[in-house]
Amino acid sequence: MNLLPGADEPTERVRCPVHGFIRYSRNERKVIDHSVFQRLRHVRQLAMEYLVYPGAVHTRFEHSLGVMELGTRIFDRLVSRHSEEIEADLKQVPELADETIAKARQLVRLMGLLHDVGHPAFAHAGESGIPGGDHEKVSIYAIIAELGELLDQTFFQGCSDLLGRLMEKSPELAFLSQLISGELDADRADYLLRDSLHCGVSYGMYESDRLIDSLCLVQDQNSGRLILP
Repeated sequence: MNLLPGADEPTERVRCPVHGFIRYSRNERKVIDHSVFQRLRHVRQLAMEYLVYPGAVHTRFEHSLGVMELGTRIFDRLVSRHSEEIEADLKQVPELADETIAKARQLVRLMGLLHDVGHPAFAHAGESGIPGGDHEKVSIYAIIAELGELLDQTFFQGCSDLLGRLMEKSPELAFLSQLISGELDADRADYLLRDSLHCGVSYGMYESDRLIDSLCLVQDQNSGRLILP
C-alpha cells in the first residue's frame, strides 16, 4: 500500500451495501466529517426518482464514498501494471516530484470523496439555479476556498490546488482525472451499481472486478502523457 509519510493506516470503516466495508484513515475522516461533505447526506443521488422508485433514497454521501473506494481499486491495479511509467509521467508535475505514487493515490481518494461536493439539492435537476449551471465550478470553489487549508495541512502542500486542477481536467494530470471523470471512470462505475441496487433493476449491474482488471494505460501520441484508452 502506498501511503504518505506519517499517514494513518485506513483503520476507520463504514459498511456499504454495494462494496462491503469501505476503509479510510483518521486524516480522511477529517474531510468526511467536515460540513462541506456532510451536507451530501441530504442530497439524494437521483433527486425525485424516489417518487417512482421508492427505494431510490440513497445520497451523494454514500456514492462519494463508493467512488473513493473504486477509484482506489482502479489506481492500485494500474500501479501494479504500470508503476514505473506512472511515476515517470507524474513526476513532471512539480507538486508530485517526491512521494509521487503515494501523493497520487491520496489525490485519487480525495477526488473520489469530493467530486460531488458542489451538487445542489435535487442534484442535476437543481443545476439551473447555479450561476453558469455547473456544479463542478462550485465543487472547485468548495475544495479550494472551504477545504483548502484542511487539505494542505492534513495531507501535503498544494493538495487542494491539485484537486482543483483535477476537477478542471488539466492535461498534466490526464489519467488521474480520467479515473474519476472520464469515459470509463469510478464515478460511473459506482452509480451504475448503486442506482440499480436501490431502484431494484438489473440493467446497470456488471462485474466490477472484471472491469478493473481489464483497465490499462497507454501513452497519448500527441501529448506523450499517460491516458486510459
